Amino acid sequence: MEHERPECCRNGVEASLDIIVGKWKPIILLHLMHGGTKRFGELRRLLPDITQKMLTTQLRELEQQDIIQRKVYAEVPPKVEYSITEYGQSLYNILQEMHEWGEAHLEHMAHKRNEQL
Repeated sequence: MEHERPECCRNGVEASLDIIVGKWKPIILLHLMHGGTKRFGELRRLLPDITQKMLTTQLRELEQQDIIQRKVYAEVPPKVEYSITEYGQSLYNILQEMHEWGEAHLEHMAHKRNEQL
C-alpha cells in the first residue's frame, strides 16, 4: 500500500490537531459525547484537576470551532449548558480510535517492561 507524502496530509492533520490536541479537550469531548449535556460545574467535578480558567478556555475554543454549543438560560443565577454539536459528533470515531490505540500502547509498554525484568 502506497502512502501519500507527508506534505500532502499536513494541512488536514494540523487542522485536526488544532481541535483535539491538549490534555483536556479530548476528555471534555468524551464526557459530552457519552454523558450528554453538562453544566459548567458538572464538567469541573468530572475534571477535578483542571482549573476554572483552563476549562473556560478549552470550552471557548471548542465552541469557536463549532464542536460544542453553549446555551445560556435567562435565569438568576445564569444557567449555562454545553453539548456536542451535530458536527462535533463527527469526532467520535477519531476519539474512539485514540482510546483504543492508547490502551493497546499501554499494554505494549507493560509487556515490554516485563520482558526486561
